[in-house]
Amino acid sequence: MKIRRFFFGIGLAASLASPLAAHAEKIGVTMVDYNDTFRSMLRTGIADAAKKAGATVQFEDGKQDVSTQLAQIQNMIAQRVDAIIVQAVDTDATPKITKMVTDAHIPLVYISLRPSDFDKLPPTASFVGSDERVGAALETKEVCRLLKGKGDVVVLMGDLMHEATRTRTKAVETVAGSKDCPGVKVVDKREGKWSRVNAMDITTNWLSSGIKFDAIIANNDEMALGAITALKSAKKLPNVVVAGIDATPDALSSMKAGDLKVTVFQNAAAQGADAVDTAMKLIKKQPVDRFVNVPFELVTPANMQQFMRKS
Repeated sequence: MKIRRFFFGIGLAASLASPLAAHAEKIGVTMVDYNDTFRSMLRTGIADAAKKAGATVQFEDGKQDVSTQLAQIQNMIAQRVDAIIVQAVDTDATPKITKMVTDAHIPLVYISLRPSDFDKLPPTASFVGSDERVGAALETKEVCRLLKGKGDVVVLMGDLMHEATRTRTKAVETVAGSKDCPGVKVVDKREGKWSRVNAMDITTNWLSSGIKFDAIIANNDEMALGAITALKSAKKLPNVVVAGIDATPDALSSMKAGDLKVTVFQNAAAQGADAVDTAMKLIKKQPVDRFVNVPFELVTPANMQQFMRKS
């Protein structure tokens, strides 16, 4: 009996000491900040996917500060995490991030915001997100349809440091006045930095300054909801079409109430899951696509119910 116990103990010790049993991949994640519904959903998607993959996650809040985010990435490199996922505070800073992480021989995944050096990413890096041009085009074409092809629109832009803001805004301007939407004109655009409060203030300013518009096209739902609050206060909402992007729970509730007319589903859970999956493949030195596309989907009152189950 004593001999059996002895060998059982050796076997258990060997099992616990084995590399496979002892090592769980550690993924460092730094995000723009935590003050946004979509980013909160993105964090949850990453955390859930990492748990399923048996990996641990270290989240960091970039606090909308490039220096803070760069310091976080440097700390992750010093800790020798197995992979790093970055939602860049400033997408123009990504060449520096890519070099830092690549020089450290650590796999890198950009998420949600397309890096400015996308075309030059090495094989050990990838971008997981959605095609911003498609999302904003879907949004604008639906607004055009609701306006019956004619009207003046204003645009609430996100943070101009983000490629997503610039691409979404350009897509709005490209669709407006095109052959598919010849009678729609962009009469003003302002930077709301993705913020509900900022958008409310901008919309109030538009109303008080006498700018006439038939629709507000926002780069995201948070700003669309801020615009709706301002329009309601001024009793102008029934006369204005408001559109956003993300299909967050708050946005869908607003649509159900009849306030928000258009949004576009950006699948945060799928982006988070695909980012973790891509990171795990890179850790194992498996090939990945440079761009892992999570498609946008148009959401209207007619089909919103199916997206309420997804968000």
